[in-house]
Parts: sequence; C-alpha cells; structure tokens
Amino acid sequence: MTDAALSTDELRRYARHIVLPEIGGEGQQKLKAARVLVIGAGGLGAPVLLYLAAAGVGALGVIDDDAVSLSNLQRQVIHSTDAIGNAKVESAADALAKINPHVRVEVHETRLTEANAAELIGQYDIVVDGSDNFETRYLLADLCAKHRVTLVTGAVGRFDGSLTVLQPWTEDEDGRPNPTYRDLFPEPPAPGTVPSCAEAGVIGALTGVIGALQAMEVIKLITGAGEPLIGRLLLYDSLAARFETIRYRGKRAA
Repeated sequence: MTDAALSTDELRRYARHIVLPEIGGEGQQKLKAARVLVIGAGGLGAPVLLYLAAAGVGALGVIDDDAVSLSNLQRQVIHSTDAIGNAKVESAADALAKINPHVRVEVHETRLTEANAAELIGQYDIVVDGSDNFETRYLLADLCAKHRVTLVTGAVGRFDGSLTVLQPWTEDEDGRPNPTYRDLFPEPPAPGTVPSCAEAGVIGALTGVIGALQAMEVIKLITGAGEPLIGRLLLYDSLAARFETIRYRGKRAA
C-alpha cells in the first residue's frame, strides 16, 4: 500500500494540481494511492503513461511484449532512438523514472492473454486499454466487467480516434445498468476487414490526442473531478478538428 502523505518535494511538484479546487491536496493524495495498469507502451500507452506519471499516480503497471523499432518513433513518444531494440516496457520504465521518481513502475513484459489477464487486472484500480487489436480489446473489456475494474478504452485509425469509460456493474441515473463494451460494439469485425495501423497508417499526433484524453479520464476517475465518459463515446476527427459525443446505453435489467 502506498503512503499517500505528500512530501515537501511532492507538494512543490504538484502545486498546480493542488491549487485546483476540484483536485486539491486530497485529490493529489488519491492519485498517489492509486494503481493503474496500462495495456501497451505504444502509440496510446505512451502519452497515457507520461501524463499519469507526471500527475503523480503512485503505481503504474505497463504490459507489453514488444521491442522498440524505428517505425514506432513517429508516434510512441515515450521511446527514444537509443532505445531501438530494447523491450518497450523497460524503455518506458526508464523514461518514467526520469519524469517522476515518486512513481513506482511495475513492468509486465508479456502479452495479455486469457490465462494471465484476470491476475494482472486484479492488482489494479483502473485499466487503460492502449492495445492495437480486437482480440485484446474484447478480452480486456469482458474481464474488467467481470472483475468490476474500471476500463478506459481508446482506439485510433488514420486520422480518427475514439474513447469511452466502462463501469457496467454500476447504474445510470435511470437505474439502468451502465453499458458494456459489447453494448457499443457487439462483436469484433471479421478478420481482415479492418486494416491495421501498419497497413492503413496513422498520424502520430492523433495518438497523443486520444492518449492524453484517456489520461484525463483516469485522473477524473481517481479524484472525482468532473463527469467521466461512462455511457458516452467521444469521437475525434483530426482532419476536421471536430469532437462529437454519442450517448449509448446498456441493456435494461430484467
């Protein structure tokens, strides 16, 4: 358990948070006590990890089984040219240590699978999905719902991105169960019908926008500030510089 008391150094480091009435010292202590797992240290995971470390989240878990390659560096801003060939989790941990020595980084150099997902998820308060494949997204959403762990999920493609927050064991203001990932996307698309980023391309800054928004949702969830994107899907069209929010609902309880 992390000691949530803030040192003199931390009070100075987080001063711009602490003066915000919506955060304050209590909110900063909640951030320090929180445990967040980030799936993937790639395009989305990179800004999520950087901003959550800077914000003072006490324990950050990062899971990835890949190594840094040259083509990653156009968008995966947590990694440097010198890190090419190194494990992404180790590269990310090195970068986060330089940003904030008060944050404990827990590396999981493995791929998230049905065999290890439940054990990993159970160690954390919030999970952030920065994965790049439908198999992981659906597995993660189903298991987070089963184990009642809040999931902040995002996705990007070419010039467009989206994100939402999932807490399907809670209810909305009308007493309906809040939606699951499958209420929004009932089934994954057929294999080969949606091109990967490697096939279709993706603008690097887009992952920064969506990843930063995911980090903001995590901070809101931990501190209680604002209204998280539960039951709402935020869509971003970077070419038109346009945001839209779509409400979606869960199935009515029997």
